[in-house]
Amino acid sequence: MALADPASCAKGSEDSSPFPEIIELNVGGQVYITRLPTLLSVPGSRLWEMFTQRNARSLARDSKGRFFVDRDGFLFRYILDYMRDQQLVLPEHFPERGRLQREAEYFMLPELVKLLVPKLSEQNSLGDDPCQSDPEEPSPGAEAARSLGSAAANTASTEGRRAGFITIGYRGSYTLGRDSQTDAKFRRVARIMVCGKTSLAKEVFGDTLNESRDPDRPPERYTSRYYLKFTFLEQAFDKLADAGFHMVACNSTGTCAFAHEQTDDRIWTSYTEYVFYRE
Repeated sequence: MALADPASCAKGSEDSSPFPEIIELNVGGQVYITRLPTLLSVPGSRLWEMFTQRNARSLARDSKGRFFVDRDGFLFRYILDYMRDQQLVLPEHFPERGRLQREAEYFMLPELVKLLVPKLSEQNSLGDDPCQSDPEEPSPGAEAARSLGSAAANTASTEGRRAGFITIGYRGSYTLGRDSQTDAKFRRVARIMVCGKTSLAKEVFGDTLNESRDPDRPPERYTSRYYLKFTFLEQAFDKLADAGFHMVACNSTGTCAFAHEQTDDRIWTSYTEYVFYRE
């Protein structure tokens, strides 16, 4: 009777893993599906430690059996992208670099932390010595004027003028009878929705912001449940422009339905969003 090779048995036990090839993750409520080799691509990382265990039952799972990680689900997409090819690609005007650095530190990705730190250091160093490249010796009056201008600019940029996005959304509808534009009956905008960071929304709209659907939201958290106490889009646009925001994108969707079965009257409804950004 032939005996199995002990070396081959040991190798087979080392290669075996209690985890499947395809892993489903629930990160802070956001679901991600990836391959096990992706999660093991950075040895020593927190994900590598989690998925090289011999007992998969020791990891937390949600009600549907997905592995649960209690971290920022939206920022995890950049963590997972980095683990796929060890490159950092962020969208333009990315305002959460500091928070992403914190996530990279938690997941024990030192090379990703290094990619995030220089950007922050460069921004801080620019404010430390703004006049180091001045080739001429300025007059005392010009130097004083420059100092006052720099102080005013720094004050304006730091006091309530942080970068960020605000999205304005509204639903509109009108009834159109028998393909005649003169028969169109427009309905008023029922509600203007506000999505974005709580602190920015309160800064721009102040007392005209209705927070009843999402009260006591912390300033640094995001919400999509605020709406305005007025129903004029132009008024919202004026407030955003006064606060230094400019529109960077917009989109709209529409549907059509018959208002009455015995008539040709049709109701058109649409939902439109305007995205504003301030640097």
